[in-house]
Amino acid sequence: MKFKHPIALSELAQLVGCDYQGDPGISITGINEIHRVVPGDVVFVDHPKYYEKALKSAATVIIIDKEVACPDGKGLLLTPNPFHVFNTIAEHFYAKRETVKTRTELQQEYPGVFFGNNVRIGERVKIYPGACILDDTVIGNDVIIGSNTVLGHSAFYYKKNHGEYAPMFNCGYVEIADGVEIGANCTIDRGVTDVTYIGRGTKIDNLVQIGHDTRIGENCLFASQVGIAGCVEIENNVTFWGQVGCASGVKIGSGAIVLAQSGISKDLPGNNTYFGSPCGEVREKFKEMAALKQLPSMLNSNK
Repeated sequence: MKFKHPIALSELAQLVGCDYQGDPGISITGINEIHRVVPGDVVFVDHPKYYEKALKSAATVIIIDKEVACPDGKGLLLTPNPFHVFNTIAEHFYAKRETVKTRTELQQEYPGVFFGNNVRIGERVKIYPGACILDDTVIGNDVIIGSNTVLGHSAFYYKKNHGEYAPMFNCGYVEIADGVEIGANCTIDRGVTDVTYIGRGTKIDNLVQIGHDTRIGENCLFASQVGIAGCVEIENNVTFWGQVGCASGVKIGSGAIVLAQSGISKDLPGNNTYFGSPCGEVREKFKEMAALKQLPSMLNSNK
């Protein structure tokens, strides 16, 4: 999320009641989680495993629970509870964001469609009965949204604290580009701090789940029951057939095809066909399956 106006490190520290290190005049322009940070952003880290990643990230300010040397050109906010401070900042600036009126002049009106706040809708859009278009969603032109589909539901992002799960405050949004078609009973979660984006011309079947801050390219094709976790990067012209599951933080190259019931746990280069769980190049996977079929006879021959 970008702030309406930049804020200095010293001002932000005063706002949240934290000590700080670094140039008090450092300009902060937004807030983001670690997968999406850019210069000017605030990020948080509260686990030693990720200290180095956060400190070396593009973030300008790091909220951290340990006194460390402040990297050159950056700032630190020191607190025993970085997650809480991050949420406090997100809530504060989200409340100050610019809003627009919802546009509901659709190509065809259907009953039972719900619109949240700050929704923007383009031209020649069809939204079928029972769909929910929740807060801050942006929809382009010539988009079709199926019955009972939900755009912009809260991200599945929690921090375990004293045996309970605390949600991260959601200040991101969903953006649907021109020419996208989304089937019935799909769910596309809003970004935690950034955008969940569906690229131009992509077609999504019924019963598909897309997680927070995932970015999908142009002219992709997703069959029914595909499940994509958060912060996934999918380039153009990618096809996922039915019941493909994809772990978070993965990148899929342009033109990749993933066959039905495959499980993706790591990056996949483009212009290739994949299968299996864990997913691999289809010819190699079929060779593995053929070899496994020989095991019973091989074992029997050794008796």
